[in-house]
Amino acid sequence: PLCVRERKLPKAAHPSAYTMCKEDVKAGKAALTPQQELGGLQGLALRSVKLPCPSRAEIMRCIPPHCFERSALKSLSSTLTSCTLTGGCVLAGACIPSLRLAPALQAGMYLLYSLVTGTVATGCWVAAHECGHGAFSKSIGLRDTVGYILHTILLVPYFSWQRSHAVHHSRTNHLTEGETHVPGPTSSPYARSLYLWSARLPGWLFGLLHLAAVLLVGWPLYLLTGASGGSVRGNTNHFYPHAGSKGIHALFPARWQNKVWLSDIGIAFFLGSLAVWASQRGALEVALLYWAPYLVVNAWLVLYTWLHHTDVDIPHLPEDLWTWERGAFLTVDRPYGAVIDFLHHNIGSTHVVHHLNHQIPHYHAREATEAIKTTFPDFYLYDPTPIWKAAIRVAHKCLAVTLHDGVAVYRSCDPGKQE
Repeated sequence: PLCVRERKLPKAAHPSAYTMCKEDVKAGKAALTPQQELGGLQGLALRSVKLPCPSRAEIMRCIPPHCFERSALKSLSSTLTSCTLTGGCVLAGACIPSLRLAPALQAGMYLLYSLVTGTVATGCWVAAHECGHGAFSKSIGLRDTVGYILHTILLVPYFSWQRSHAVHHSRTNHLTEGETHVPGPTSSPYARSLYLWSARLPGWLFGLLHLAAVLLVGWPLYLLTGASGGSVRGNTNHFYPHAGSKGIHALFPARWQNKVWLSDIGIAFFLGSLAVWASQRGALEVALLYWAPYLVVNAWLVLYTWLHHTDVDIPHLPEDLWTWERGAFLTVDRPYGAVIDFLHHNIGSTHVVHHLNHQIPHYHAREATEAIKTTFPDFYLYDPTPIWKAAIRVAHKCLAVTLHDGVAVYRSCDPGKQE
């Protein structure tokens, strides 16, 4: 019930990223593309879009039936683990002043606290994410209650994001109708500015700076302005349901608008709670114990979403090539390691199967992933590149797209200046 229907939507009436990319082709810019740069996938994603794609029914049949079973007890147990670990980290952070360390050491302790607590608290965010998808339990009331509370504490408007994330799943890697980390055309002003800075700085430095900027401000910009959302939706706002495009491309149709306001109420209440805390204990304590780890949580969720669907050889598809199955199979799993997989409930290493069926709970995701990997080796994407290396590569080279051989591929340098 949370999914957007997988139907063919009419193309936007206004110029889209797709039509601008076609203009690049007509101008001869895309034709200058040399041999496609490859990442850790070694071109598998590009080859897969040329093959006949399995149907949704075929995909579902290969997954063991028990993988679709949801247990409220197991989900609550995982959530309690994440919440307990997060609470323990916060209590440890609150004890830092009592250590009476030298200022430099105390600053280092708070930095370590922020990184660890934000990383651990991301597990709470993932649990709420499963609530929004319906994978948490069969009970709508239980999952919406748990999800609303957890996401509100992390300043995520629960129902608003539930809707936009459902759109993301229903239009994965669609060139104009996707949602979050949808690439713009090489001809856009934003792309031109990125190309300019990329040419002026060493590649590794530009990659680090771009990565840091996206991880720091990418999430609030998306919530407030729809940054990196589909071009057909305009400038959306997760707190104001009337922003952005109207009609069939509205991010929040009429039936969702009251839920957006309900999400806002929770956010306003929690911000008020933070204000009371600051008035009683000081703004510095709130900044160190809450806001610093909050930024780390945001960085993790942006990193996950970015790397799940982006790399130098992962294409985005125009309307005439895109299908739900092809889009879902353009998701990529990556190696985050045993500790992060435990803390984040395997969200980064089993994300392909999550896009193929978002109601498979995390405790069945590995088994379902193995079934997909074995049955569809020409479509399942796994990139063994270390995460830090993949993140810098994506930030450095995945700046904007142009059409080449029928699909939208990333260009790491300005095609208008390439000889």
